[in-house]
Amino acid sequence: MTPRENLVAELIGDINEHGWLRTDMVSQAGVVLLAVLIGLTAYYLLKPRITRDNSRWQWFGQGVIRLIFPLVALTVTKLGTVLVGLFYPAAPLRLIGVADVLLLAMVNISVLAYLLRHVFNEAPWVGRWERRIAALIWLAYALHVVGVLPEIADALDDISFHLGHQRISVLTILQGLASVGATLLVAMWLSRLAERWLMRAEMLDTSLRVMLTKVIQSLLVVIAILVALPLVGIDPTVLSVFGGALGVGLGLGLQKIASNYVSGFIILLDRSVRLGDLVQIGDRQGVISRLTSRYIVLKSLDGTESLVPNDTLVTSTVVNQSYTDRKVWIKMPFTVGYESDLEAVMQLLVKATEGLDRVVQDPKPFPYLDGFGDSSVNVSVGFWIKDPENGQGSLKSEINLRVWRLFKEHGINIPYNRLDVVHFKPSNKLASDGNLTGYAPPAPADEG
Repeated sequence: MTPRENLVAELIGDINEHGWLRTDMVSQAGVVLLAVLIGLTAYYLLKPRITRDNSRWQWFGQGVIRLIFPLVALTVTKLGTVLVGLFYPAAPLRLIGVADVLLLAMVNISVLAYLLRHVFNEAPWVGRWERRIAALIWLAYALHVVGVLPEIADALDDISFHLGHQRISVLTILQGLASVGATLLVAMWLSRLAERWLMRAEMLDTSLRVMLTKVIQSLLVVIAILVALPLVGIDPTVLSVFGGALGVGLGLGLQKIASNYVSGFIILLDRSVRLGDLVQIGDRQGVISRLTSRYIVLKSLDGTESLVPNDTLVTSTVVNQSYTDRKVWIKMPFTVGYESDLEAVMQLLVKATEGLDRVVQDPKPFPYLDGFGDSSVNVSVGFWIKDPENGQGSLKSEINLRVWRLFKEHGINIPYNRLDVVHFKPSNKLASDGNLTGYAPPAPADEG
């Protein structure tokens, strides 16, 4: 086994042999110190500008802020390496090399933390795993600096097996997982950027924006996998080995998932339902608040959210109250006494719906004489509302209150059932023997 480069041991040996005051060593220390100062200066100067409310970098948030110092400092050390190399071409630049490794580790940790936070929407688990991943990255770079990492890599590469004509080792698998994970993170981050841009494109239909976002996400994931495999020396044609197994899986246990996925694209393409539509699916009614590749989120008017599989919308009847027109017709019934002026009642019903923002005035609300009951005249008023997704309860309550006030002001009687209870005191004879013979009820009171 060939000896590995141990930057720390070589740096310590170089200092012990030649001391700190050698000109090339002083130059390297100056470059490192200058890099730290410039990095910190850039950090404190740029941080307020990035965190401003109207900054174009605000969406990148803490990811860019954490990246400023190590990236600027690393750039300075790289430039310093070139300059010191011009003046001292034969000198080993080990001090700058160690600084480069440390700064590069900080850059990698900052980039990875930024990608994780933005891809997974600041999920609670990201903070915990971020620290663990940072510790692994520091460990890997520490092993690299002391020259142990290459030996570990050789040992992992010796453990191998063959898949067809392809040699696969443990090292290859780990490199493949790391490459696929990194490329997938980048792909998902790019899809988030595309989603953010598309959702701001108001000239496009909402469903079209969602569909384009899903297509871009799927394409980026496929491209990421195809790019990652050759990076570790795996022929992408090896995936054909798993094609048959995947086909069997789709034909058996995964066909429902595949059906939901395909149905999601069908829904987005034919625009049968869109974000914000008020729909009824079976006994569930609500507003579509989210469209995903596997299901839709149906938010009812009481705040309850139902996850409805996409294939349910394709294979069953969906009542879409917002398909061609978002307006919904509402008819509210009332009863009035026979002595009421019906023409005045009709005008008052229409007046009760005037001046309400949610009630459409073109076409205007219309009153109806529905029929004649046993003790009342049945009337109603019908009108269109422009925002059915906000519910009907509060609007009906307000109109009922207006009708009540208007009827009271104009003396319109609202009939209601009344039960009269007559209480009498039984005679002494009835109280003693319980005999009802000869009992006559009291005469009713005079009316009026």
